[in-house]
Amino acid sequence: MSTRQLLPLIGALFALYIIWGSTYFAIAVGVASWPPLMMAGIRFLSAGVLLLGWLLATGHKLPARRPLLNAALIGVLLLAVGNGFVTLAEHQHVPSGIAAVMVATVPLFTLCFSRFFGIATRKLEWLGIAIGLAGIVMLNSGGNLNGNPWGALLILIGSLSWAFGSVYGSRIELPTGMMAGAIEMLAAGIVLLVSSWLTGETLTHVPSWSGIAALAYLAIFGSLIAINAYMFLIRNVTPAVATSYAYVNPVVAVLLGTGFGGESLSLIEWLALAVIIFAVVLVTLGKYLFPARSEATPCKAAK
Repeated sequence: MSTRQLLPLIGALFALYIIWGSTYFAIAVGVASWPPLMMAGIRFLSAGVLLLGWLLATGHKLPARRPLLNAALIGVLLLAVGNGFVTLAEHQHVPSGIAAVMVATVPLFTLCFSRFFGIATRKLEWLGIAIGLAGIVMLNSGGNLNGNPWGALLILIGSLSWAFGSVYGSRIELPTGMMAGAIEMLAAGIVLLVSSWLTGETLTHVPSWSGIAALAYLAIFGSLIAINAYMFLIRNVTPAVATSYAYVNPVVAVLLGTGFGGESLSLIEWLALAVIIFAVVLVTLGKYLFPARSEATPCKAAK
């Protein structure tokens, strides 16, 4: 692979590893100044408007009705529920690092939902799911979630919604290219802002500069850049590489939360982090590290 081909891949991986990993810390900074649903809604609506505007200005056409509605549904599942519930949980003082560790279980739930759609699951993958669930139990026994069951439940529901949306989205017709991401973010932004209004969220004070910067970072880097980087990787590398962010993001989030956010993890939570990451690696890389043995077909004797 030439340097010209390698640099975009490195840039895309950096975007997923560092930018997506840092969004949990940015959310924690943002919800200190913004109502959670309002912040998430502005994040995705602004990113969706910018991306859709750019696509239309460069000659792209709006998709047909069915793929457009499909993309809107996936946007609600992945972004409005999946990310919105994480934002709500961090507003309820769930540490950003703990939130990232919980979200790291998405590949495990994705595997479970894949089974319902008729996709075969190997024994090694079931082992990874079992280990991951044990890690979730360990994580919830730590101090950060033990006293905040609602926060833990919000992240669990958000992770389940993201996992289901990922599997379902791979089986329905969606707009091609970046248009899918634009529609998904627009739909999520609208649903989140309507939810913010229905729940009575209001700005009681002008957001701080750090809160404004966090929201801008989430919209531009966490949404526009990182999501398109993920789409680029899906088209150009193996799924194992493209989904490797699942076990890098928690490490980045924990380091940022403990280093700059004043967060702390107990010993059991550090162990849970290691267990969950091991489970995700087992599920995502197991088929490459331990390929299934092919059964030899005996030759028939010549007559």
